[in-house]
Amino acid sequence: MRKRCASPMPPRQLRLLSPETRLFHTIMDSSSTPLVPKAPRTPLQWTFDLLSGFGLATIILLMLGLLTWFATLEQIDNGLYPTLKKYFDWRSVFVIPEYNGRMVPLPLLGGYWTCALLLVNLLLGGVIRIRKGWKHVGNLISHFGIILLLVAGGVSHHYSERGNMAVGEGETVDVAEDYFEHVVEVAEVKNGVQGNIHVIRGKDLTDLRAGTNRIFRLPDLPFDLEIGGYLENASPVSVVEVAPMHGEQSFDGYYLMEKPGEKNAEANTAGCYARPIYRENNPANKTTPFILAGASFQAYTLKVGERIFTVDMRKRLWLMPFTVRLDQFTAEFHPGSMRPKKFVSQITRKEHGVESKYTIQMNEPMRYEGLTFFQANYGPQGAAPGQKLFSVFEVVKNPADKWPEYSLYIVAFGMLVTFLMKLGLYLAAVARKNRHV
Repeated sequence: MRKRCASPMPPRQLRLLSPETRLFHTIMDSSSTPLVPKAPRTPLQWTFDLLSGFGLATIILLMLGLLTWFATLEQIDNGLYPTLKKYFDWRSVFVIPEYNGRMVPLPLLGGYWTCALLLVNLLLGGVIRIRKGWKHVGNLISHFGIILLLVAGGVSHHYSERGNMAVGEGETVDVAEDYFEHVVEVAEVKNGVQGNIHVIRGKDLTDLRAGTNRIFRLPDLPFDLEIGGYLENASPVSVVEVAPMHGEQSFDGYYLMEKPGEKNAEANTAGCYARPIYRENNPANKTTPFILAGASFQAYTLKVGERIFTVDMRKRLWLMPFTVRLDQFTAEFHPGSMRPKKFVSQITRKEHGVESKYTIQMNEPMRYEGLTFFQANYGPQGAAPGQKLFSVFEVVKNPADKWPEYSLYIVAFGMLVTFLMKLGLYLAAVARKNRHV
């Protein structure tokens, strides 16, 4: 005779029994249920669990803390921009930190890729894997806010541009100068005035190190331009003053002497070698190479027949969609020091014949047409009373300018929703307990 397993007792009957009897029936029911072995995890499931796990999130946050700490210490000696480029640029996959000028044998994933890994972790673990339901709405909202913050950092890193605009009192300016990007400008001069300017962007020059050349086609001009030997910070030096130490090429008695990068990277002056390639084989057209340098005061002049052309290297200029006139600049300093207390610029913005008055001061920028104008500096330093001053604005073009602010609002709202839900559940539980008593 085959013995049958007793069926589990219904929950309503189970509640009527004593605690010891309920425990006995629970053990018997669980023991009578056959265990189904778990299927082995596939490589895809293992990868998903790893990338979405809380352990990986903890490691990432610790790594970000280390990167921030080392970068903060290192920028004291190396400057802000070179340090940011080393630790947080997308081209820095791994970083070897330094402390007091000595290398620390602790390879770290670059800050850009650490944040990218955190973004993946939040998407998989904080959005897809997280428990769903109305009790977890606040956590989900907060995770979306953090994701927006990380995306904003990536957009700013790839698409933001920074420059400066110096405006004297009573003067009107409509261009800003990029902080870092050097470009090559080629233009024809007619009656002492430059015509259309052909601009070769810095992104097409920075990889042209020694031994690497590239030809840039200029279809509107009678020649093309071959450029190579790009140096991030250099200046033309006479071979009579300082002889070339590393076999550098010299032209017209000058060569490019490389200098160490400035702590203030905005002060770097790039340089390169260029050579015209003429389309017509005319003996009068000499294809002699020449030097282009951001530290030069004059552009290089080419003559083709009766036509005159200039080739120059300089910081890239942006054309603003409006003009800015500095009406008045005032500066206040802390008593007994030259430490700035307050810089205030009264400006007039003119666009399509319409003028608008604005005040730009420290921590109160002007935002307009996707551009942000910050009060950055002034000059001349140590100006005498009554001397004409000029104001320096930092101009930032950042598509994600306000995204970090929006992300903080989203995170705060999600935390508020979570707090109110927890409070409501707690008050409801207390009310049920009181009613039972």
